Order: sequence, then structure tokens, then C-alpha cells
Amino acid sequence: MAKLGKRTAAAKAAFEGKSNLSVEDAVKLIKGSATAKFDETVEIAMNLGVDPRHADQMVRGVVTLPNGTGKTVRVAVFARGAKADEAKEAGADIVGAEDLMEIVQTGKIEFDRCIATPDMMPIVGRLGKILGPRNLMPNPKVGTVTMDVTDAVKAAKGGEVQFRAEKAGVIHAGIGKVSFDEAKLAENVRAFIDAVSKARPTGAKGTYMKKVSLSSTMGPGVSVDLASANAH
Repeated sequence: MAKLGKRTAAAKAAFEGKSNLSVEDAVKLIKGSATAKFDETVEIAMNLGVDPRHADQMVRGVVTLPNGTGKTVRVAVFARGAKADEAKEAGADIVGAEDLMEIVQTGKIEFDRCIATPDMMPIVGRLGKILGPRNLMPNPKVGTVTMDVTDAVKAAKGGEVQFRAEKAGVIHAGIGKVSFDEAKLAENVRAFIDAVSKARPTGAKGTYMKKVSLSSTMGPGVSVDLASANAH
């Protein structure tokens, strides 16, 4: 069996026997155990009592974290004319129409969020097989198909996080950096959980939120007490 490195062994020991912590205690433990040489992302994983294969049990949405994500988000916008100029002024990294479609078709995707004006959807629709699996397909339900490109670009750059349940009913997201102070991370955690709670689909039966855990990029995870997570 491979021997654990000193850093991994120390982190594992710190987490030993700890579970169902309050949001504040979980954040404190993760911050104290994050010893990588870069600013690790604090990640949340939520196990939901849904089967996303059924349309009435799909969970998806968007939340603006009160303290941002600490991540630089690269935004692409499909738009023409005045709307393309508006997107550039708002800070979009890549703006285009057919030319941008051709770039994406080559597999070159240098953006983390994709926004489109409604008239661009016939073009964007051709990219479904490329953008869909990467969760980059513009969607009016999460505000990424819109005529208000200025607000959409600013929201994407300012700490907006999209979420979507995967096959097993699990949602993953980054909700800040370990360099954030504990109170700001805890506030982000609660804002994210609250948004997922409000996105409960009509077809969800029984227990909706089964388990919530937090971790850092390189560290172990710890489960969070659901009552604490839902407290405001």
C-alpha cells in the first residue's frame, strides 16, 4: 500500500472522527488543513434525493454568492452589432457570431461561461453536443439567453454560480477560496444551499437534501449538519 505523504497524513488525522459539523466548524477545519502551495478552492457537494433522468426531478439554477467565488471567469458572448459592442464594454472576453461558432466547432473552448442573445440561438444550437456536456449551453432558465448582455456578463464575472444535478443526484460547485475569511465562506455556503433548496423540483419525493459536504481542492471532505446549513 502506498505510504501517505506528511501533508496528506496530517490532513487525514485532523478530519478523523469528525462529521456533521456546523458550517462554521467545517469551514474552520478546511481552512486549517489546506496546505497546498496555491489558493485552493472550497468546494461543496450535495447529495439530493432526486433522479435527474426524469424531467420533473431535474435540479438546476443559478446563485450569486454574496462574497464572490475568488475565481476569474472567462465569458464568451454570441451577439451581433450593438449587442456585441455592449458585451465587449461589459467585459466579455470573447464576442462573436458565426466566427465564434467555427472556433468552438474546432474544440477550442477558452471560456467558462457562455451567454447568447435570443437571435443567436439557431447558431448556438448547432453547438449543443460540444457545449452541453460541459454545462456551457446558454439557457434562458439561468439567464444566459438574454438581451440584457451587460447584466449577464457582469453577473458571470461577479460571483454567479450555476448548478445542475448530475446523474446520481449530486451537485458540485466551488463556493470560494481558502484565503477568504471564515465568515465570508460560511455566508457563501449558506447562500448556495439556500438556492438549491429553493430549486426543489415538483417531482422530488421524500428527503430532498440527503447530505452536504465541504472540502478544499486537495483536502479531504467533511459532512455538514443540515440544520446548521439551513440556519440564517
